[in-house]
Amino acid sequence: MVRTGRRPVGRAVLAACLVVGALVACTGTPPDVDRARRGAADAGDPYVPGRGNGGYDVAAYRLRVRYDPADDRLTGHATITATATAGLSRFNLDLSGLTVGAVRVDGAKAGHAREGEELVVTPARGLARGARFTVDVEYAGVPQPVESSTLGLGGFLATADGAVALGQPDSASTWYPVNDHPSDKATYDVEVTVPDGLAALGNGVPVGRTSAGGWTTWRWAERSPMASYLSTLVIGDYRVTTGTHQGKPMVTAVAASLPADGPAAASLARTGEVVDFLADRFGPYPFESYGGIALAEGRISYALETQSRPVYGPGFFRSGRPDTGVVAHELAHQWFGDSVSLARWSDIWLNEGFATYAEWLWLEHDGGRTVEQTVAARYAATDWSQPSVDPGRANMFGDAVYQRGALAVHALRRTLGDDVFFRVLRAWTTERRGGNATTADFVALAERVSGRRLGALLDAWLVGGTAPALP
Repeated sequence: MVRTGRRPVGRAVLAACLVVGALVACTGTPPDVDRARRGAADAGDPYVPGRGNGGYDVAAYRLRVRYDPADDRLTGHATITATATAGLSRFNLDLSGLTVGAVRVDGAKAGHAREGEELVVTPARGLARGARFTVDVEYAGVPQPVESSTLGLGGFLATADGAVALGQPDSASTWYPVNDHPSDKATYDVEVTVPDGLAALGNGVPVGRTSAGGWTTWRWAERSPMASYLSTLVIGDYRVTTGTHQGKPMVTAVAASLPADGPAAASLARTGEVVDFLADRFGPYPFESYGGIALAEGRISYALETQSRPVYGPGFFRSGRPDTGVVAHELAHQWFGDSVSLARWSDIWLNEGFATYAEWLWLEHDGGRTVEQTVAARYAATDWSQPSVDPGRANMFGDAVYQRGALAVHALRRTLGDDVFFRVLRAWTTERRGGNATTADFVALAERVSGRRLGALLDAWLVGGTAPALP
């Protein structure tokens, strides 16, 4: 995730974390684990109250949706395959605003009710712990965007020529029923039917499209586990370019209202080059497709690392010059955040600190200022009272997460040396591929791979209250 303009600086300070070795204490077992065992109605993550649910683990989503921009109406059928992690007489799904017509569990009609932004499902028979089950939900309505105090407009947003579903930390529940927390990743198969002439873009590998009766169905498959906030749907008038890179599909799309030879198109055209640069440092690219989508919708003031196909708001290209720095940032997230995902949002620096540092690496490689020059400027501007770990919900997109987090990554590099440092990063992206992790997990892995004690160093750079000396 990158926002246009200067990112807000956080204000919260958690004094309990400002001691040597506190990273392990502050980032232990994610709070959702015990709640998941009890089948709780949310994930227990204070950064996203009410989001996510306990009692089951989703393996796969199959979504079939139809959207008509003429009346903004969406109709959908979601099939969710999951395993019960506790005995369940009922369970919840996150779903905002849409009307549910029918619910079936394992083919049998199930009871359903709405409690705010929750869909409560009561199967005809209880589900035993360990049971694998399927849920079918038919739903419809006019999806609504969500206004986040930390980010701005997100969720399902109708546009002049279609719609875009996008946002962090939540957006998925505005267009399909979901366990909306990154701790429950799943695969996705998505079919999107739209009027002929419009594109309908999603995550993963394109698996064909068909047309009938004035409508076209676009099909996408993301077979690597994906956190729900990384799912996207972009509908409208786009110039879609499909090719291959390193033997995998490459799909890029630029809003037709943007110049074909403009800065957005020029930036996305370098996607493959940037990915290859990052893969040399972080290890093999973790997904089966590449790409990117450039929007013309001015209400989207950020870029987001939607899995395999990042989405870029128009503000990054208003200078009239290409911005490959934002491309490098969002593509770095494919390793840091998408493949290796958060167990809870308080560790968001694991996403943004590494992606910001990757941006610095790319800018140096591409002829911009050196990493050392960037570090010197960011170090001088850092407010060391603001922690990178557990910054508070209001500050989860603040400078402490991005810039101070990246400074911590650089301090680790300077301490370990390039050979060991990049060995640590490649071990992280390999051993944790497709899963979830915490800051404590990263510290433990870095210490194991490097053979050095690193807790005090990372405490100082991530949560310490005074400026540490540059290594």
